Amino acid sequence: MKEKIRIGFIGLNPEGHWAANAHLPALAYLKEDFEVTGVANTTYESAKRSAEAFGIPYAFENAEALILSEHIDLVVVTVKVPYHFALVKAALEAGKHVYCEHPLGNGLDESTQLAELAERKGVVAVTGLQMTVSPEVRHLKQLINDGYVGDVLSTTLIGSGGNWRNETIAENYYLNDKSNGATMLTIPLAHTLAGVIKVLGGFREFSSHLVNHFKKVTVTDSGDVKEKTAEDQIMIIGTLENDVAISVHYRGGMSRGTNLLWEINGTNGDLQITGAIGHGQLTELTIKGATGSENELVTLTPAAELYDDLPSDAVSGNVARMYKLLAADIRNNRRTAPTFEDGAELYRLLDSIDTSAKR
Repeated sequence: MKEKIRIGFIGLNPEGHWAANAHLPALAYLKEDFEVTGVANTTYESAKRSAEAFGIPYAFENAEALILSEHIDLVVVTVKVPYHFALVKAALEAGKHVYCEHPLGNGLDESTQLAELAERKGVVAVTGLQMTVSPEVRHLKQLINDGYVGDVLSTTLIGSGGNWRNETIAENYYLNDKSNGATMLTIPLAHTLAGVIKVLGGFREFSSHLVNHFKKVTVTDSGDVKEKTAEDQIMIIGTLENDVAISVHYRGGMSRGTNLLWEINGTNGDLQITGAIGHGQLTELTIKGATGSENELVTLTPAAELYDDLPSDAVSGNVARMYKLLAADIRNNRRTAPTFEDGAELYRLLDSIDTSAKR
């Protein structure tokens, strides 16, 4: 019987945040590979509550104690972006494997430093780019490779961020402060662009324009009105590899019309991908297409084997696929899950988008 990989969560609480809603349900499908043995939160009391709620053996007084514990093989970091760097750096320096949610760091410099440190330490270091491992993205890549649309000519992406308009709740206000690194550019658009690039290849050249219409945001559960510095309109136009034309428009809030539309147009066919929100990593994606002499789009469902015997839902299912790759990487000393270098490379693009908009 193979030895289980022992996970320590930094940022897991029973109030229903990302780790509890996505990671724990995902791990329930991978009990032969993983066991959650520890948790550390902002306070020891919070960690003890989580340990009791989820049946976790060890509640640690602080993150450092968890990282240094002999009971932890893999440190999973699911806290807010400004805290990623210090926690991930400590885990890497302790020689632990790490799974950190995207964005890896708060900015390009932090992300690059962490990627370089992970490489030096030789550990498995994974960043949470879940859309890239989704059945839908894998299916799209197969379709493109098989010539479903012929030569790809262009692609168009429209999405709604959900947040980043003129109202928020206290818990999510930090998203509106650009200095925190958790913006519409770095979260929903970044995740979705990672999927686009996985299918069609990286950017060759582009120009961008970022707009912040709402300079103030009302915190609805307190009534406070606070500054908003994160942009709520993002536009990119350019070319990908092989001269594929690309246009992107992401907007804050939700639309009464389209909230995720990604089209791929080629010399012999067309593909249309839709979803309920512009977070391509956590919304159910519907693929439709038409090729050759076909005149109407038809639904194209991924083959059953692309789901890896894991849930079809985009939240826990895609996280479970990340963990499945991660387990194999740790056991076989390989790198098939999205690495820290992948996360840093994506941030190089995000930094370039932000820089281009300032010219």
